[in-house]
Amino acid sequence: MNETTTHEATHAPEATGPLKGVRVVDLTAVVLGPFATQTLGDWGADVIKVENIEGDTARNSGLFRHRGMASVFLQINRNKRSVALNLKSDTGKEALRRLIAKADVLVSNVRPAGMERLGFGYAACQALNPRLIYAVATGFGQDGPWRARPAFDEIIQAASGFASAMGSDDEPQFVPSLAADKLTGMAMVSAVCAALYQRERSGVGQMLEVPMMETLTAFNSVEMMGGMSFEPSLGEPGYKRMRHRKPAKTKDGWLTMLPYSSANWCAFFEAVDRPELIEELGIKDPVKRGQNIDQVYEVMRQIAATRTTAEWEELLLRIDVPHTAFTRMTQVTEQPHLRAVDMFPITQHPTEGAIRLAKPPTRFASTPANIRRPVPLLGEHTGEVLRELGFAEAEIADMVASKAARLA
Repeated sequence: MNETTTHEATHAPEATGPLKGVRVVDLTAVVLGPFATQTLGDWGADVIKVENIEGDTARNSGLFRHRGMASVFLQINRNKRSVALNLKSDTGKEALRRLIAKADVLVSNVRPAGMERLGFGYAACQALNPRLIYAVATGFGQDGPWRARPAFDEIIQAASGFASAMGSDDEPQFVPSLAADKLTGMAMVSAVCAALYQRERSGVGQMLEVPMMETLTAFNSVEMMGGMSFEPSLGEPGYKRMRHRKPAKTKDGWLTMLPYSSANWCAFFEAVDRPELIEELGIKDPVKRGQNIDQVYEVMRQIAATRTTAEWEELLLRIDVPHTAFTRMTQVTEQPHLRAVDMFPITQHPTEGAIRLAKPPTRFASTPANIRRPVPLLGEHTGEVLRELGFAEAEIADMVASKAARLA
């Protein structure tokens, strides 16, 4: 497809987010990195996604109307410009060097040894641009013995204890979501913003590493450590109440009801005409209630089966006890609250037609996030960005002919 026929020819709306004016070189692929850099783009950064000439492998993950623009890729790559380069070629490397020299941030989830082999380790990039924030997502911290191991979401869920916490030691279970990837991506966004703030004070950049293993372990440690929080241990790991976090079966469906405070629990048992349980189960004392938590939740499950979901929702709303019915995946776009806040606006993509993406959830009062660029085709902005970097038309043509670069 010729570049002039794509949406590159249409000027994108102005960035309005708090990171307007920040340029990010995005050397990430699959989910973790693109999830992070999309957020930076939503928040105003000019994100230049550098792909190899075959493209990010996530371009073909999920359902698609056209190859290279599959559902997973569409959900994590808006607000970016795609530049397709062969970084093993001299001219491809030169283009990346020029990009880095003008960038504020480089984000990569290429293993550090691989970046060194390409000639773009931290020292080389710092020499090009002392103000650069060089942010690397790794599978395992580079000061540990597993530093060179490949890592994917399931690997990290398993190794961190997360899968054991989700299931049990005897039968671990994966969360059916790329939790390690996305949580590490969120941590990457925080780290980049903190490093940019520090650079405003010091004037110099730095390298930062966000390891998946350590990030998911720290995330899970809030509940996971339990008695192991103390030395010597005061008891078993885990948080007992978490084991009871199960849907409650009602007369006609499912509900999650979550009396949380002592007042909630008292209001619940009084509303269902079982006030005697308040004393029997030590409901008013959080420590006694915790000691009896198995019985508390078993009684609640038995009571849940006596009413319909609608009857429970009416009662629990009236007594201000946290609760909700379950939303099916097929109905999430019609969930009343999400529909009211227009969480999934339908937009027209220049090549993919009508598509639905979750909008940026974070709200900035005076510098709102905005969606101003649709998800790019592979190499859609190669020519545009190379021109910005000072490459002449003949040089660009030579790069395309030699497969050092690719246009959409």
